[in-house]
Amino acid sequence: MRILILSWEFPPRIIGDLAQYVDRLAVSLVKKDVDVYIVTFHNDWTGFENRSDGVKIYRVSNQVKSHVSILTWDLTLVPEFIRAASDIYYWVQGEVDLIDAHEWLCIDAATSLRKAFNLPFIYTIHSLEDHRSFYRNDPLNISIKHLEKLGSIESDRVLVSSNWMKLEVRRLHGIPKDKIAVSSMMTTGWTSDVIKNYKMTIEAFKNLGNKN
Repeated sequence: MRILILSWEFPPRIIGDLAQYVDRLAVSLVKKDVDVYIVTFHNDWTGFENRSDGVKIYRVSNQVKSHVSILTWDLTLVPEFIRAASDIYYWVQGEVDLIDAHEWLCIDAATSLRKAFNLPFIYTIHSLEDHRSFYRNDPLNISIKHLEKLGSIESDRVLVSSNWMKLEVRRLHGIPKDKIAVSSMMTTGWTSDVIKNYKMTIEAFKNLGNKN
């Protein structure tokens, strides 16, 4: 199984818990014989890296340097994510099984790659804009919430870390409960559970006639 992970932060660029989560997930997946490619952002360190632990990382920078908000930063970064992911797709001759997109900043790239290459994708949610911001009804925050909803709708499966988050995703975005899976890093067998969700998503996608 070959997985393409999209994450806007990854070591050595650490903003919050997401970077460490994705790093730990990638290392654990490789140990279970999953081929893992990560596309992520870094201001200065760009290009492809094949780490000694087997994790492969493609770092890109944003070609637009000045921004009025995180939304414009994200939307101008999306083409670089798509370019890097497309490079990987052609390097491996199209043998990519699934995209795992972490947080709303990777949704535009994931939906574009899904349509371009006919791939299933999982949207892994770590937090929601309604919980992060006191200004959740301002135009910027509403735009971010629309991207969160887009990811919830367009993805084949949504992964969250708790039953409470599952209820919140359902409440805020109206997603069917069967589409949302709970997988916590704090539980025994976490990586095996993530792999199980990957396999279920891939199999369901194939059964719909979407992938040869």
